[in-house]
Amino acid sequence: MDVALLVEYGWVLIVLIALEGILAADNAVVLAMMVKHLPEKQRKRALFYGLAGAFVFRLAALAFVAVLINVWQVQAIGALYLIFLTVNHFFKRFVRKKTTEEKPKKEPKKSGFWMTVLKVELADIAFAVDSILAAVALAMTLTPTGWFSVGPLDGAQFIVVFIGGLTGVIIMRFAAGFFIKVLHSRPGLENGAYLIVGWVGVKLAVFTLAHPSLAVLPEHFPESTVWKLIFWGVMGLIIVLSWILSGPRFQKTHHLE
Repeated sequence: MDVALLVEYGWVLIVLIALEGILAADNAVVLAMMVKHLPEKQRKRALFYGLAGAFVFRLAALAFVAVLINVWQVQAIGALYLIFLTVNHFFKRFVRKKTTEEKPKKEPKKSGFWMTVLKVELADIAFAVDSILAAVALAMTLTPTGWFSVGPLDGAQFIVVFIGGLTGVIIMRFAAGFFIKVLHSRPGLENGAYLIVGWVGVKLAVFTLAHPSLAVLPEHFPESTVWKLIFWGVMGLIIVLSWILSGPRFQKTHHLE
């Protein structure tokens, strides 16, 4: 591999790691919300299993990338699952709460350890497809080296995607731990975190609707500047408002009212 090719691959690898870091951040919010109800030791174990699952599913996604490119149903299921988590949270918090105000308060039932792990792994499958397809789209712009082939990818392109995906898994694991600490220090952020979960589901839904097999949206709309501005603008708005509304001063005033 000559110097020019090394520079090309090195630059794309840096961009891909940054991309995986961004994707890992919103994925980490979802994982943090799923495991936050567990005791600390079980929470760490659940995140560890989630990390292992994320690694395995990304390897599987790489192995079957040629198939996944044509299977929009996987992303559709992931989108519906994440949107369901958000709708279910707000339904329990506001709708069901109003119908049970006169009844004795009971501690809401939480998922057990292994059920939580199962939910984390299901989310990992959706994230793996999202992450790998985004990485493949970027890697396909690289000049092929002719080393070997993995599906539609040249050998060197595959290695770049693999390194980027592995980096994303590691970032997601540590980011999830960070978000859990933040959620415990500012419980009022929980609603905002679930809004982010739902918004990530919407992102997956947009990718699904833009799939050539459906063509509800233009194929390149998910990569367009317009959609990226909308997605990150709404994401930023959710984060800022959630942080402000979860502040001790606002929470104290709201509680007194």
